[in-house]
Amino acid sequence: MNNKQIVFTKPNTAEFMDVEYIKPMPHEVVVKTEFSTVSCGTERANIMGGANVPGVKSTFPRELGYSSAGYVVEKGSNVKSVEVGDRVLVYWGKHKRYNTVWENYVVKITDDNISMREAAISFIATFPLAAIRKTRFEIGEGVLVMGLGLLGQLAVRLLKAAGAVPIIGADPVSERREEALSGGADYAFDPLEEGFAEKVKEVTLGGASVAIEVTGVGAGLDGALDCMARFGRVALLGCTRDKSFEIDYYTKVHTPGITLIGAHTNARPDKESHPGWFSHSDDIAVILKLIGKGRLDLAEMIRETHKPSDCTEVYTRLVNDKNFPIAVQFDWRDE
Repeated sequence: MNNKQIVFTKPNTAEFMDVEYIKPMPHEVVVKTEFSTVSCGTERANIMGGANVPGVKSTFPRELGYSSAGYVVEKGSNVKSVEVGDRVLVYWGKHKRYNTVWENYVVKITDDNISMREAAISFIATFPLAAIRKTRFEIGEGVLVMGLGLLGQLAVRLLKAAGAVPIIGADPVSERREEALSGGADYAFDPLEEGFAEKVKEVTLGGASVAIEVTGVGAGLDGALDCMARFGRVALLGCTRDKSFEIDYYTKVHTPGITLIGAHTNARPDKESHPGWFSHSDDIAVILKLIGKGRLDLAEMIRETHKPSDCTEVYTRLVNDKNFPIAVQFDWRDE
């Protein structure tokens, strides 16, 4: 069958290419993609040639697109969990018409209330969910979300569902602050404005108990630490790639007893979930339940949908436009 894929062929360049259709091995399935979601931070780092991006080659070409949804069209002889024709969510796949993946990397969508568009963003939603779990967040605690890109906006919505009070979003971009307020934040501040930390401490009556740091830059973490209550917990969800920024750890971490938690999505068990540490598949199941029962609306976050053949223009904007939309998808149905 004719297969197509979006590939980063060289720095700052995405191309829509013919690729091989891969027949499934005994424990693999082939999924025909309907929608795939752009993970802005990770994909921007990759297309620009970033080196600190685990899981991909250090050279080009590079292949991304790890959150998608579609239909099973072929399966290996030992596959038991899904059948041909099933609607499934695919994780760790690619921006690709036909994804051939290990059976454990698909999750069957059994609830008709969940659209393919929502399913295609659900895996990305597990990233902030894992970060929140690792902080051992308690209902009623005040939480700061530092950085309001896609992961930060998802964190705001999950924290609202979980009972955080208050939820404070922080981002220099006014449109992102407005998005956070519409998504459930109680306050949204500009972290570059004078008195930012004091504002956070005022609305939290002394400081945030929990922070989800999603900027991926040292200055973002430094600013979050200024906002914390004593014994606060900070989840490092953003992939911090700048190694030179200096933080006064003695004053801002050691003395107030702050806990810093590595929250990369791969820092989780492969199976056997336990409190604070869920597997990918178990967290995906939670996200799908929240969507199906109306506790989480991911469809309203999707701002743009494009044909995969338009990928060159889309990724040029991702590289150059600081206000690139928080949630963008590719529609593969007519490609």
